[in-house]
Order: sequence, then C-alpha cells, then structure tokens
Amino acid sequence: MTDCIFCKIARHEVPSRIVFENERLLAFHDLFPAAPTHILLIPKSHYTTLNDVPASEAVVLGELMTTAAQIARDNGFADDGYRVVMNCNSDGGQSVYHIHLHLLAGRKLTWPPG
Repeated sequence: MTDCIFCKIARHEVPSRIVFENERLLAFHDLFPAAPTHILLIPKSHYTTLNDVPASEAVVLGELMTTAAQIARDNGFADDGYRVVMNCNSDGGQSVYHIHLHLLAGRKLTWPPG
C-alpha cells in the first residue's frame, strides 16, 4: 500500500520527529499526543491490522515491544512506568490502517483506558 501515511513516513516522504529507526522499524512522536510522551512505533513493512500479521512474521511484533522498552529506558521513563497499546480495527480504536504501537508516558495513566 503506497498511499498509507505511515508508509510515507517510513520512506521519509512525510516529515516526522523520529525517535528511533533501524532497517525494520521506525518510531516517531504522535502529532496528536494523548500523554506528555506519545511515540508511535511502526514496522516499515505494511500490515493493515494486527489480524494481517502472518505467524511467519510475528517477530516484528516482539521487536516493536522490545524497542518500546528500550526507548522508555533511553528516555528515562521506564522506571516511572509507561503504557503500550495496539488498536485493531474500528471498534478497537484503530484510525490509521498500518499497525502501530502507541508508547505513552509522562503522567499517571488510569484504567480502564477508554
């Protein structure tokens, strides 16, 4: 999917405030933050929803999580706490159809979330 906004961000066709990048993932600040720190982590490969990630590609999901933890450590909020969220489809709150992990921190996060 070439017109996906996150694919365009991954290809550096749309500017973003990048926090982390390697050959498989990109992490950048959310334009509409829901917490003082709100970073999105995406795979550079396009998967529309979590339902579309084949078992053979499941390693990307683990890398999203471990990278989120590393970003939290690198930015000094791992010990205070943070939340990671992945929404799936419209009832789950997904608004951009390219899987992405939300990394939220910088304030006390309440439960239930929504």
